[in-house]
Amino acid sequence: MLSKIRNIGIMAHIDAGKTTTTERILYYTGKTHRIGEVHDGAATMDWMAQEKERGITITSAATTCFWRDHTVNIIDTPGHVDFTVEVERSLRVLDGAVALFCAVGGVEPQSETVWRQADKYHVPRVAYINKMDRTGADFDFTLNTMNNRFATKCVAIAIPAGEGEMFSGIIDLMTMKFRVFREDSQGTEYDDLPVPDDMLEKANEYREKLLEAVAEYDDHLLEQFLHDEKLDPADVLAAVRKATVNLDMVPVLCGSSFKNKGIQKLLDAVVDFLPSPMDMPPIKGHDKDKPTKELTRKPSVDEPTSALAFKITTDPYVGRLTYLRVYSGQVVAGSYLYNPNSGIKERIARILRMHSNKREDVKVAPAGDIVAVIGLRKTTTGDTLCDVKHPIMLETMTFPAPVVSVSIEPKTKADHDKLTDALTKLAEEDPTFIVKYDEETGQTIISGMGELHLEILIDRLRREFSVGASVGRPSVAYKEAITREVECEGRFVRQSGGKGQYGHVMLRLRPTTDGKEFDFENKLVGTNVPREYVPAVERGVKEAMTNGVLAGYPITGVHCEIYDGSHHDVDSNEMAFRIAGSMAFQNGAKKAMPVLLEPIMDVEVVVPEAYMGAVVGDLNSRRGKINGMVPRDGVTIVAVSVPLSEMFGYVNTLRNISQGRAVYSMQFARYKAIPVEVSRKMLEKAKI
Repeated sequence: MLSKIRNIGIMAHIDAGKTTTTERILYYTGKTHRIGEVHDGAATMDWMAQEKERGITITSAATTCFWRDHTVNIIDTPGHVDFTVEVERSLRVLDGAVALFCAVGGVEPQSETVWRQADKYHVPRVAYINKMDRTGADFDFTLNTMNNRFATKCVAIAIPAGEGEMFSGIIDLMTMKFRVFREDSQGTEYDDLPVPDDMLEKANEYREKLLEAVAEYDDHLLEQFLHDEKLDPADVLAAVRKATVNLDMVPVLCGSSFKNKGIQKLLDAVVDFLPSPMDMPPIKGHDKDKPTKELTRKPSVDEPTSALAFKITTDPYVGRLTYLRVYSGQVVAGSYLYNPNSGIKERIARILRMHSNKREDVKVAPAGDIVAVIGLRKTTTGDTLCDVKHPIMLETMTFPAPVVSVSIEPKTKADHDKLTDALTKLAEEDPTFIVKYDEETGQTIISGMGELHLEILIDRLRREFSVGASVGRPSVAYKEAITREVECEGRFVRQSGGKGQYGHVMLRLRPTTDGKEFDFENKLVGTNVPREYVPAVERGVKEAMTNGVLAGYPITGVHCEIYDGSHHDVDSNEMAFRIAGSMAFQNGAKKAMPVLLEPIMDVEVVVPEAYMGAVVGDLNSRRGKINGMVPRDGVTIVAVSVPLSEMFGYVNTLRNISQGRAVYSMQFARYKAIPVEVSRKMLEKAKI
């Protein structure tokens, strides 16, 4: 039954306890018979060798479990910013999410990033404040910070009894019961007791806030609330669910996953408050041949089949696995589905229900399900699969451009072929991992979202694919941009006896104002340049933009207009106009006062006050721009914008300055022009 399915993701800042929480969920739902711990390298969901060693989640693992007769499909997403794409693509296909917060750290930078991603895809969520047993845990502070930082109202439906070492259990504000867990049962056995007298006042105060918030969404409840009548718990629950699904409210729970306290309440909240596929609006798409014609598919098995491929992995035993979210109809093993993105039919050889890296075969995946399939050859991340007779193209996914590159070379001739094969497979899996071949240097360049991202991928090349490779130093993905409007001309004429070549265009270039990378506008009047050659001119301009005029970096932020030109009745062709377009652009870019752009990172450093001066001084020396400082409990949180080129190896410097006590997180913010002095030095180096 569709109403009994929950597709959820677990999202949070790194180290908030996502994987530990998922392990407990699998244990209490009977999916595993022992609890795997991240620090022992035995977590079920962190199955990659690199995940076990580093104690972090890298890929979003998928699993299915059951709670109160409901099927819960869970995707455990990574918290490290280098793997943001894993969070992004998971949220695209999920109906709900559990946002985890550390009771000590509160709302951390990556928590805000994943929250914004969930807002972007309109994903309802419940929040879980974890690590209530840790020294320094502060439930009230974390909840207040959530309400200050996020637009959605965060309302407690459970509060802790005690904090830190005094944390003894959880008070459920819906039932006003105090849940105490029996220590020797690994959290499987508990007692629901009356609320202790010393906690009653605080519990009533929080319950009042909950009922007040809920009454806003239900007129009948509001009436009862204003007249001090007793509220029916079932009505309160229905109102909380409605507000959560409508993204008007986020129910907040608490617990300690590591100490096995509070997971059952979290599972109840997933079932009670997060939407089933039936609660979601019909998925929107469009006709492949008529992009303006909108099509919809309801979440029902009676509708034509539509599914989205959101992840590709290579399994050592079964080969290429494609993860699908089925939105309508059903996917049947042995059947054919149409991929409108590539225009081909694909056969579904097998359907697998995944449990981390283990699997079981199923024959049918109905609407609302998340499964992995074998047999798809040409389907990539973001592609639609649909009924052959009723095609639909679902909205595809957009991914950020990589900002760090390294060169990679095979050590032996035998490694050469293996490297090519391995890089192709890794690039299929990860849309933010780009592989390019540099014609000038003859090197293979790989680009990713950060140092850790590339480090993990290179490690996988060596272990999974047994490739021996030498890796160069990391380099930054610079770009170039034009800064003023210019008019330019490109003329390509070749006359050599037989049929010649003739292409002539006049272009107007200017910087874009809306942040777009490229805009092309046809301003031709008359037939000096025949209409059929205009797309070739655009192609020529795009090709020229890949090699900048200052230092060969890609040019971005260009609005290009074609306004005139000329043609030859016999000698003109598409190729001639493509070359003319390319020549015109290069001539224009040189005159348009080009500048170099560099990626700027938003960095947040949490530093004890004793090391504050040294850390800020170091950041200033790295061309950092301090955006703000927030003091908190003996530490200061420093928000700063720093060029990526200045941040390589920062982890070691920070460790030395602060004697290992400061931590930082970093994420890509934007591209910005490099100061003239720095740019001049870079260009001089490039010429040497």
